[in-house]
Amino acid sequence: MRKKVSWIFVTAFIAVAAITYTFYIDKLTVTASDSALSNQGWNVNFSKPLKEEALGSNDLYVTDRNGKKLTADISLGNAGKTLYVKGLVPGSYELHVKKSAVNGKSIKLLPIDEIKFTIHETIESVASAKELKAYFERVKSIQRTEVMVTQGSELSNEDSSASAKSGGDHSTTNNQVEGVDEADSVKTDGNYIYTVMGNNKVTITDIRDPKKIRKASEIKMEEEFYPSQLFLHGHTLIVLGEKYETYNNEMSTDEARISRLVNGMTTVRMYNVKNPKTPKIIREIGAEGYLNGARKTGNMLYFVTNVQPNFWIMNEIDGDTLRPHVYDSKEEVDSELIDYKDIAILPGAMEPTYSIITAIDLSAPAEGEVVTKGYLGASEQLYMSEDNLYLTATIYEANASTSKKMIWNPGTANSELFKFTLNKTNVTFQNSATLKGHLLNQFSMDEHNGYFRVVTTEGNMWDDKNPSKNHLFILDENLNTTGSIEGLAKGERIYSARFMGDKAYMVTFRETDPLFVIDVANPTAPKVLGELKIPGFSNYLHPLDDNHLIGFGYETVAEKNPQGGEPLILTMGMKISLFDVTDFNNPKETDTEIIGGRGTYSPVQYDHKALFQHKERNLYGFPVSIYDEIGKDHNIDFQSSGALVYEITPEHGIVLKGDLLKAKSSGEQYGDWEREIQRMLYSKDILYTVSMKEIKNYSLDTYAPIGNLQID
Repeated sequence: MRKKVSWIFVTAFIAVAAITYTFYIDKLTVTASDSALSNQGWNVNFSKPLKEEALGSNDLYVTDRNGKKLTADISLGNAGKTLYVKGLVPGSYELHVKKSAVNGKSIKLLPIDEIKFTIHETIESVASAKELKAYFERVKSIQRTEVMVTQGSELSNEDSSASAKSGGDHSTTNNQVEGVDEADSVKTDGNYIYTVMGNNKVTITDIRDPKKIRKASEIKMEEEFYPSQLFLHGHTLIVLGEKYETYNNEMSTDEARISRLVNGMTTVRMYNVKNPKTPKIIREIGAEGYLNGARKTGNMLYFVTNVQPNFWIMNEIDGDTLRPHVYDSKEEVDSELIDYKDIAILPGAMEPTYSIITAIDLSAPAEGEVVTKGYLGASEQLYMSEDNLYLTATIYEANASTSKKMIWNPGTANSELFKFTLNKTNVTFQNSATLKGHLLNQFSMDEHNGYFRVVTTEGNMWDDKNPSKNHLFILDENLNTTGSIEGLAKGERIYSARFMGDKAYMVTFRETDPLFVIDVANPTAPKVLGELKIPGFSNYLHPLDDNHLIGFGYETVAEKNPQGGEPLILTMGMKISLFDVTDFNNPKETDTEIIGGRGTYSPVQYDHKALFQHKERNLYGFPVSIYDEIGKDHNIDFQSSGALVYEITPEHGIVLKGDLLKAKSSGEQYGDWEREIQRMLYSKDILYTVSMKEIKNYSLDTYAPIGNLQID
């Protein structure tokens, strides 16, 4: 989370640190960063509009470091509240603003009339421990001064192009971008199933003979390592997990030792599984922090972690130790601090958190090059194409108080977008942009034909004075906005989104579910083609073909509010919708399936990788736990759990093919979570279900059970 700060003006500069500051007085706020990149330009936001006629006058102008007035490219946007400065070469500058340039009778004086900023060619590395410690000192100072600001937001639990194809003789992960594999808890090569289910081990199951599936081997991890996700790369099994190590000698004080006893390090372990019965570890690579996301494309693996050093006690420690740790077993040494040349500060960043990007060449897993870079600046959502990696971070900007007292009100959540180009292990920061609103998840983003498309929600849908609204932005390769649609579905928020070539689909919700069909073929002029309003909402949209979408979400009903006002919206059973968008101007919901009642739950609602698909058979399935409502007080009662498989086609709609539900036992109030299905996959004509405790298989023709294996 990023915060803006009142009455702090910092002129010191480290590397390319972009220090953001906010001032307000008499309801005026001035918000800006103290640095920017030359190819993007610099901007500053005012809570009251500036006068157009003030541009280039003695009331509003830019000077260089020597005080010489410049003829800069200055323009206004956002109804006069945002000032843009472009066309400046790298160097130090000042923006001069007089109160006569501001539209506002209540403005008695400006909080500051000379705003210093620096233009840079690109981000640069941090040079020394002294500079790094100074950066964290400023962060520490700011966080002591500010009052915490929180912004309520209702984000969907679900974390573009067409998803990964599941044709062929075995399943693949339901990936967002074709050609870019995502880590998952289960992988298969058609002959073996590799699983990691929270039991501190990886299980390899031999499924070559479906009638006699058997455990081939187990990889038991030590107590300090918690495996969570997998990749398969040829004969290499890649296990990602979190490893804890005690600190050695960096912290000398009792306070330091008590404050942070262990390091959390995201660790990648590679195993040779050419013979799955005897997997052999060949390498271990780690980067400090918790895992944000991991992707594999071609022979390259990329993963991103986030870590916050214990900067609160840095008076007791050397600035040198504010660097993250990295590890590579190939080097035959303990974890090391990342080199200063591999640390930089992202534009606009002013928080004590690193985003660490690690690139691993898998062409020769035991010897391949590994490059790790640390960027000061938080990251949340991650999207990756074959050529570029995008990270986003939410910016929380406080609004000025309506009183003259220094009181912070909850403010606006906007987003920063960072783009990195990928060339094997060469990961290079390319550009950044600021967007209005916050992103829901990775499906809010998409790259297509050199353009980046993104949808956001601005504001809070329960704020009647400033209702939420939704936007679509299209950015070019330099992250300059080429086109946008703003202000869609006021009072609602985005529940799901999907980009498919030249079309974008977005579901918003408050009382009904509008499905928007948006034409994004022209990057400079996107337009809404159609809108469909139906009960319920979709948490996840999945492409069926070019003209049809599948929505996974919930049915809803409206009840009279006993307190008066808006009706109460109650979430009921799980809902599958088949949308026909052949006529883009007139989208239709051609079929629906309601599963269970209130309380029914499926992981596919928040995790797209839980969706099973068999393209050739038109099959789509998911784990599910069925609940129903009892009585008049909306109490829920557990009914059954297992999985369902549907055939979904434009011609026949949604047809149930496989019912793998197990009814509850007498007195059972909840499902057995250790045996609840987590993933489904197929190999040839056999369907497999995987839980923490067991693997079961069924015929894909009849769904008759074949056998099962206790894996724990």
